[in-house]
Amino acid sequence: MTEPGYLGDTRAAYDVIAGEFAEWIRDELATKPLDRAVLAAFAELAAGPVADVGCGSGRITAHLRSLGVDAFGIDLSPEMIAVARRTHPGVRFEVGSMTALDLPAGSLGGLVAWYSVIHVPPADLPAVLAGFRRVLAPGGWLQLAFDVGDEPVHRDEVGGHRVSLDFHPRRVDRVAALLTEAGFKVRARLERAPDDAGPFPETAPQAFVLARRPQAS
Repeated sequence: MTEPGYLGDTRAAYDVIAGEFAEWIRDELATKPLDRAVLAAFAELAAGPVADVGCGSGRITAHLRSLGVDAFGIDLSPEMIAVARRTHPGVRFEVGSMTALDLPAGSLGGLVAWYSVIHVPPADLPAVLAGFRRVLAPGGWLQLAFDVGDEPVHRDEVGGHRVSLDFHPRRVDRVAALLTEAGFKVRARLERAPDDAGPFPETAPQAFVLARRPQAS
């Protein structure tokens, strides 16, 4: 099966910037109290193994583990996975794609996609969400985080590196509708204003959607 072009571009971009990006983003979560609260609530709800899909350098995986979650990471970029393994020795990290998760059906108690579905084009998102549902056990929890907006953004340079990277902001109502169509029950939504004053300024509102695979499914 031919891999979608955006996956190759995304992998190549993060392979190039892996070390620099990991260093830059390392302390970002410490400056975002609402984001930490979202993850804390998810950690309290999810039981069993949790996959951090699109884990990058493993910072969210490690944070979840600090909250008592049996979390492991999956990322498209081998270089990002190499950084994650060096930074968090003893934690499980695997190279993989959210478009074809190599996990048994119903094997997870939870799944986090923290700013990773932002690289998935709208036409491909329903299939990705269906894949998330497949690997979650009945009653399993899904936590999404993404930028809010309508227009895609293309970057051909990041940190002085030539890349081809697309970002797809989304509206909360649209994501909630897609989750419902994929067989999830949406349990919570949070949209916060962009943090435009801190050390990690944002230009768009940020959204967090919590959903659950129904028990009887």
